[in-house]
Amino acid sequence: MSPIRSVCTSPCIDRRCSGEAIIRRLAKDGYHVCVNDVSANQEGIDKLVKDLNSTHGEGSAIGVAADVTKSSEVEKMIEESVQKLGPLTIMIANAGIAKVKPILEVSDEDARQIFDVNYFGVWNCYTRAAKQMIKQGPVAEGTTGYKIIGCASIVAFKPFPILTDYSASKWAVRGLTQGFAMEMSKHKIQVNAYAPGIVGTAMWELIDQKLGEIEGRPIGETVKKYSQELTAMGRVSTPDDVARVVGGFLCGSDSDFVTGQTIVVSPGSNFKLWSSVLTSSSGRWRYSLHVGV
Repeated sequence: MSPIRSVCTSPCIDRRCSGEAIIRRLAKDGYHVCVNDVSANQEGIDKLVKDLNSTHGEGSAIGVAADVTKSSEVEKMIEESVQKLGPLTIMIANAGIAKVKPILEVSDEDARQIFDVNYFGVWNCYTRAAKQMIKQGPVAEGTTGYKIIGCASIVAFKPFPILTDYSASKWAVRGLTQGFAMEMSKHKIQVNAYAPGIVGTAMWELIDQKLGEIEGRPIGETVKKYSQELTAMGRVSTPDDVARVVGGFLCGSDSDFVTGQTIVVSPGSNFKLWSSVLTSSSGRWRYSLHVGV
């Protein structure tokens, strides 16, 4: 019988979200998963856990509602996961939010909320998971090593207009991942991040709507335009595309010689040089994206 591989995953739970796709991939591959989201989505947590246990066997998944911006709640989540699933071997910090606004319309409160979730949520998951892993000692023979994984974005390499504060928070995740990997290497803990591009998720629907309003395009046309112009393969990514890289590679033994990296999950958008120009025409502010090779 193979040793249990226990994974804690932070939000979100939604069929159109990369977080749920990653969870489903891990459960399919035989991991025991602790599913997390905020308490407001307890119904979603319960539904997913029930589905996973029905599909993969009772005890394959548990659900724990916790706010990852609060370190005490992350600690309790990890404690419950260890009690019910066994030693923690993988932590995935997938929580993230975006507010689609020109930077001078972003309030101090908006910016703090972005960093609370996107950076400090990852910080809390990284640090508390690492402490638990160190406390546990060496991993059981036959399992993959300890792995901590965070969610960055392609904007961690080049910011996107009207997502400046979001972009800054993802640059912070990329930097944290590199530094954390350096310090955790002596404990045999690998730390990496993944950077999705334009993905068919609810967040990108919001970006499509807001940027379309600014640039005068109907809903759906902005994502279509930039997926064609900014990617080599001419389509948006799917949550399953992200799950294959995270669940299939970063969580598995094939990534055992990889640490401190932010893996871009995008069909060529990192080839492009993105720049933005804010212009005014008849008092109407709008963004223009200029793409070069």
